[in-house]
Amino acid sequence: MTEDKSDRIIKKLLKHYGQAVPDLRFAGLYQLAVSVVLSAQTTDVQVNAVTPELFKHYPGFAELSKAGAGHVEKIIRSTGFYRNKAKNIIALAKDVMITHEGKLPASREELMCLPGIGRKSANVILSVGFGVPALAVDTHILRIANRLGYCKSDNPDEVERAITSLVPEKLWTRTHLVLIKHGRMICKAKNPLCAECPIRDECFFDGKTS
Repeated sequence: MTEDKSDRIIKKLLKHYGQAVPDLRFAGLYQLAVSVVLSAQTTDVQVNAVTPELFKHYPGFAELSKAGAGHVEKIIRSTGFYRNKAKNIIALAKDVMITHEGKLPASREELMCLPGIGRKSANVILSVGFGVPALAVDTHILRIANRLGYCKSDNPDEVERAITSLVPEKLWTRTHLVLIKHGRMICKAKNPLCAECPIRDECFFDGKTS
């Protein structure tokens, strides 16, 4: 992958999809952080289906920090791994209240110290919530990066480094969002819609369909 080719790919995707936005529905940093933790191993659609009820009962870190695990588990059950997720979001809320005076920290290092938040989640919160340039690598981006030739790796950190080394920092957030949209709509894991792909000419994926 060259910088010129990468520029062509990102420009074509941005032109094709326009202004991509997160699929998670949230209002503010609290809702974003909790939604991101809940999104592990499930779809944003499923998370969006349970968060209105969750946030009605627990509108902020203070309320969630005092929640009973059983009640939270009942609300978020359909997202999968609900016991672990309930434990994590309650512990996250307690940590924010005790360690950060009720405010979500704005650094990657501090975010990654919170329960349920790894590098990918921290990058989502930084880019979408704080407006800090960051590129979170999910399964869609990992798949697309390998198909396009940014890298040959199943390691999200390596994929992140490969993409951010070629994409200007000011475009990291938009690139993250547009690649996810491309992965969900066209460059699917199974039966990709290659005939509809706006970057078909840039792709040398062995499994390209007609």
